[in-house]
Amino acid sequence: MNEMTLVKTSPKDWETDQEVRWCPGCGDYAILKAVQRTMPEIGATPENTVFISGIGCSSRFPYYMETYGFHTIHGRAPAVATGVKLANPDLDVWIITGDGDGLSIGGNHTMHILRRNLDCQILLFNNEIYGLTKGQYSPTSREGTRSPSTPFGSVDHPAKPCAFALGSGARFVARGIDVNKKLPEVLKAAHAHKGAAFVEIFQNCIVYNDEVFEPFTAKPNAVTNQLWVEDGAPLLFAGGTRGLALDRDTLTLKVVEVNDGEWEAAGVLVHDVTNRTIAHLLVEMPFGPFPMALGVLYDDPAATFESAVVAQHRAVAEGKPADLQKLVAKGQTWMVDKAPHAL
Repeated sequence: MNEMTLVKTSPKDWETDQEVRWCPGCGDYAILKAVQRTMPEIGATPENTVFISGIGCSSRFPYYMETYGFHTIHGRAPAVATGVKLANPDLDVWIITGDGDGLSIGGNHTMHILRRNLDCQILLFNNEIYGLTKGQYSPTSREGTRSPSTPFGSVDHPAKPCAFALGSGARFVARGIDVNKKLPEVLKAAHAHKGAAFVEIFQNCIVYNDEVFEPFTAKPNAVTNQLWVEDGAPLLFAGGTRGLALDRDTLTLKVVEVNDGEWEAAGVLVHDVTNRTIAHLLVEMPFGPFPMALGVLYDDPAATFESAVVAQHRAVAEGKPADLQKLVAKGQTWMVDKAPHAL
């Protein structure tokens, strides 16, 4: 790193003069504040940061961050982000998307940016509904969801964003909650990861899907139904009185009681963020019989896409003089010397 004086920022430095236009009470406000509080703590600078979004309520995000940004088209934020990162690998790239934008029309693009492992942070706001277009059911809506497009209840099996990410080859997968104080810590971990970091954020849509996450987000339910994982710590919840163990007969997780803090005797598993199998088990747990797993579920870095592209270009160009005209004329060229047919 060159000798330089680092400019220290505050959350205010990341706020724009634009009026924030989300519905009063929308969970997006809390996520915006969490991101603006996080940026100074990770040492980011506005001039080196880019926020890129697609279409949806969440995708207004770039207007409210005092950084470079693109509000792109439906589902294509990963494609634009890939171009930005290849053009300037030193930029800090954040992608803001939603369950509809990122998993429906943009599902293909999300899959490929994850498998390629572009160095960026992908924040997927999941409210299990299409909020911007007036409440139609989305890829993550639960079976039975009544909406303008499913007046008798959805019969679709909902997508699981974190399972989708793991299946696409993501090397970092995490979950957070819009209003939870632990969200900035999840964001910091995502930023520290070198590669594509996928974060699903449960976000309340106060108009079209209000309180859909209350069974685990409401204060009375949080202790019993939230499991915040930590690398190297046992998978305990309900104040340490319950935990997750491996059912060796079915190779699935099971809930066990923990007496007097003796979690080892109960067979409770210890979380290992580099263990992909544990991550898969955690994201596939059905909520209700099991708690909601939150925090960093998987973190195992690998070589990034842009670093491989840069290295390849450097190797191909080594020892060769730059000659644009020769490049343009290279390959199949031909001259059309016949007169055109008479009309």
